[in-house]
Amino acid sequence: MRFAPTPTELLARARADLRMGVPVVLHGVEGGVEGGALILAVETLSQDRLADLRAMGGTPVIALTARRAETLKARAYDGDIARIALPQSSGLAWLRAMADPADDLATPMKGPFRTLREGDAGLHRLAIALTKSAQLLPAALVLALPTPVLFAQSHGLTAVASDTAAALLGALPQPHPVVSARLPVAAAEAGKLHVFRPDDGGEEHYAFEIGQPLRDAPVLARLHSACFTGDVMGSLKCDCGPQLRGALAQMGQMGAGVLLYLNQEGRGIGLANKMRAYSLQDQGFDTVEANHRLGFEDDERDFRVGSQMLKAMGFSSVNLLTNNPRKIAMMEKNGIHVAQRVPLILGETAHNRGYLATKAAKSGHLL
Repeated sequence: MRFAPTPTELLARARADLRMGVPVVLHGVEGGVEGGALILAVETLSQDRLADLRAMGGTPVIALTARRAETLKARAYDGDIARIALPQSSGLAWLRAMADPADDLATPMKGPFRTLREGDAGLHRLAIALTKSAQLLPAALVLALPTPVLFAQSHGLTAVASDTAAALLGALPQPHPVVSARLPVAAAEAGKLHVFRPDDGGEEHYAFEIGQPLRDAPVLARLHSACFTGDVMGSLKCDCGPQLRGALAQMGQMGAGVLLYLNQEGRGIGLANKMRAYSLQDQGFDTVEANHRLGFEDDERDFRVGSQMLKAMGFSSVNLLTNNPRKIAMMEKNGIHVAQRVPLILGETAHNRGYLATKAAKSGHLL
């Protein structure tokens, strides 16, 4: 009988647990000795679980990305992350302030910090990757455990092998077609929506096919990342809504095309974190600076899933509607030939001129 969850399913469960505020356990064997750690996401941490963590003894460590550490003036001795010993006097409010930069300008001094440089940072790095994959703020509390699997079993916690977690978090989820159906829209009555479900338990992605594009010739295509604020609400802070409608209009006029709608809101950081970035922009930071202060990179999206969807639909070559050279590089690298780049410059407003200038200057967009 095969009812037990697979490693991929365990990792999906771990992501869901962290979003709910439930700790998870990472474990492994090094040099023949079992070891691991208890992982708690700072964003969803409760006062009761913080008290329980302190009662266990040991030295809890807060793991942050180097981007967030730079803002806090903490040393990232491990390169991409920083490990900071949790002060005895710190409470939940201090921990939240370490993770969330909302009040940084009002209370810039969070230290002094005891930043660790000895020992292995592998589990801390995995903890950060897990919180990112759960679309939480990239900050985690990590406490070493001598018998992690036994601890997880005794407390009913999800336990994931560290080597398995590292491999899965770096792998490309395979999107599988679920269903497709005719969907006439204003831009084209001959429309068909395809739904794809990734095998890692992540959000579904969509492909909207217009007409009957040939499979042996370049198809007019657009990789469009979900933008609730722009696509649905008509936000003037970005150009996403006009680009979405403009791409559909071009495909409708040509009578053929494929729009891939990828659920990677906010450049891959999720809507909640995107709104945090917007709040920081209201404090005077640009898009890239806001992402960095939150602990994210400029762009956390993974466009590889788009190439997988195109292949599943039988396409191997595209005329890509984009201003982003990174999308072209990712398509080419993953087996989709970009025969032509088709510019898509739309939607400039008084509210997004600075945003567009930052995309051109710092993210390399061709505007």
